[in-house]
Formats: sequence, C-alpha cells, structure tokens
Amino acid sequence: MAEIDRSSPQKARIEISDGALIPEKEEHATFTAWRISFFGAIALLVLLPFISPEPYQRIIAFLPDGILQTFKVTVLSIVFALIVGLFTGLGRISRIKIINRIATVYVEVIRGIPLLVQLFYIYYALGKIVQVPRLVAAITAMTVCYGAYLGEIFRAGIQAIPKGQMEAALALGMSRGQAMRRIILPQTIRVVLPPVGNEFIALLKDSSLVSILAVADLLRRGREFASKTFFYFETYTVVALVYLVLTLFFSKLVSLMEERLHRRD
Repeated sequence: MAEIDRSSPQKARIEISDGALIPEKEEHATFTAWRISFFGAIALLVLLPFISPEPYQRIIAFLPDGILQTFKVTVLSIVFALIVGLFTGLGRISRIKIINRIATVYVEVIRGIPLLVQLFYIYYALGKIVQVPRLVAAITAMTVCYGAYLGEIFRAGIQAIPKGQMEAALALGMSRGQAMRRIILPQTIRVVLPPVGNEFIALLKDSSLVSILAVADLLRRGREFASKTFFYFETYTVVALVYLVLTLFFSKLVSLMEERLHRRD
C-alpha cells in the first residue's frame, strides 16, 4: 500500500507498505475493498466443500495441523525477534562506540541478505558444524532476520521521544539507564506498537518459507497433499485463501489498535 506525504511540497515522499489491504478510516461504504477481500475469501472457503466435496473437504481437513504450526513459528519468532530488536535498537543509539558499531553492522548485514538465504545458511551451511532441528533453525532464521528490522523500529521509536524527557529525568537525579527504563521505553512501546504489528503480519506471510526446511507449516501440508493426490490447483487455492484470511484479519487488528492509540493522543 502506497501513501504520499504532502506535508511539505519540497519534500514529498512516497511510503510503501507490504501490509494487507486495510479500509481507510473515512471509508464507510458497505462494500469496501477490505470487506470484499476478507469475506469473499471466507465465503469461498465455506462454499467450495459444498460445491465440490472432492477434494475440498479432504484438503480442509488436512490443513489445520499446518495452520497451528504456522502460528507456532510466527509467534515464537516474533517474541524472540522483539527481544533481539529491543537490544539492537538500544545498541544503535548507544554512546559506547563498539556496541553501536556491532548493532549497526548486524542491521546492515542481515537486512542485506534475503530471508530464504538465511534459512538455507542456518540449517544447511551451519549444519556441517552443529546439527540444528528444522523447527529451531526456522525460528532462529526468522528471529535473526526480523530482529534487525525491529531494531530499526525501536531505534526510531526511542528517538521519536522528545529529548527533553531524558533531560528532565537526568535533572531529577536518575541515571541514563533508569531514565530509559522508567521514562523512555514505556512511551516508546506506544509509538512502536503499530509498526511492530505490521512486522508480525509480514512475518506471518514469510513463515511460508520455512516449508523448504520440511517444517510442517500450512504451505508444507498443502504441498504434501498436492503431491499425493495431484490436486495442485485445488490445494493451493485453499492454501492461498487461508493465508489471505489470516493476513487480512491481523491487518484489521493492527488498524484497530492504531486507531485506539490515536484516540488516546
């Protein structure tokens, strides 16, 4: 989704988001694009088994385990990535040069390598040194990759807090560490919640890549069913619809969360 910032004619910029389609606040039509996409996908998932019981009923019955595995990978990865991202963001603004440099190099290197390559590297390349279980390798790669992106989000969120907040805390006798924990970070959490939600959605979609490691996620289960039955069109249609429903659902949650934060402001 692209948005044009016209606040300054001389510095107009286009912001691109890879998030799923979300209805605008001022859009009150009954048939919005988001509603058509979301409820249309659900309707197809409900109707297809009735229109063509074979093979759609078997496909839908075969996929739930994969959906649970997808959520497992996504949730564990985002939790660990949040921890890595927080420390990376703090490292990016650290006054200690060596810490700042390590955090910056980590962000630049990881963001310059595709996630698919990182998955192969951690499981296959490092496998010659230490054997890593498939699920652990998948979560590790997702954590390392998204930790770098979340680190930049935390850095931007911390720097968005007015410098006067830190100066006032120091004037009250707090150390920089105490001021960061008690004053800056609680405010930063509110600032970074919406972009962190967007990263969760992106991670949910990218979790389909772990199927290359034979992790039995949604896509992997679909591939297994299709390879056994040769119902490729039907299987991948259902898989695509499930992913669409999941991403649109969580995109809507992120949108509602962002609206609530704006109301409090």
